[in-house]
Amino acid sequence: MSVHFLKVDSGRIEKAVREILLAIGEDPDRDGLVDTPARVARAYAEQFAGLGQSPEDVLTTVFDADHDEMVLVKDIEVFSTCEHHLVPFHGVAHVGYVPNEKGQITGLSKLARLVDVYARRPQVQERMTSQIADALMDVLAPRGVIVVIEAEHLCMTMRGVRKPGAKTITSAVRGDFRDSDKTRAEAMALILGHR
Repeated sequence: MSVHFLKVDSGRIEKAVREILLAIGEDPDRDGLVDTPARVARAYAEQFAGLGQSPEDVLTTVFDADHDEMVLVKDIEVFSTCEHHLVPFHGVAHVGYVPNEKGQITGLSKLARLVDVYARRPQVQERMTSQIADALMDVLAPRGVIVVIEAEHLCMTMRGVRKPGAKTITSAVRGDFRDSDKTRAEAMALILGHR
């Protein structure tokens, strides 16, 4: 998968990172740190590339497939950055939808790219889950959407309460998945089964 980079103010990031290193008592001119501010600027351009993208950028392809059953992509890797502590959280997203009345589908890779649009921003998992579901509803106009994200947050595992392995699970359901217990149960069985 190609990685998009956000145009960032690298010089400003480099100055800020140098200042942080000084503030924690480090020497930003020592051998291992001298290039760190520039590396962080390049990393941020990649980590936050979603700020420069919209759902319409990735949900560009629609096919007339005359399909009226659920489409589900499981275990899409998610890497994001907690907006509260600027440390990573990571896990998997499961994204499903029931195509619109015309039976139109989108490319499967487009669902993974949509996840990245929202994951590559300073983020909270709860908002990201809803954003993905709402974007699918707005752009594809399907009869229903389900998004489930399971993630481990380093702000909770490497600091604070220090509970490695604890996972946060969030879900967002729209349309048929909200209105039909049977449709929601089928999706959850597919998401949770065969692990």
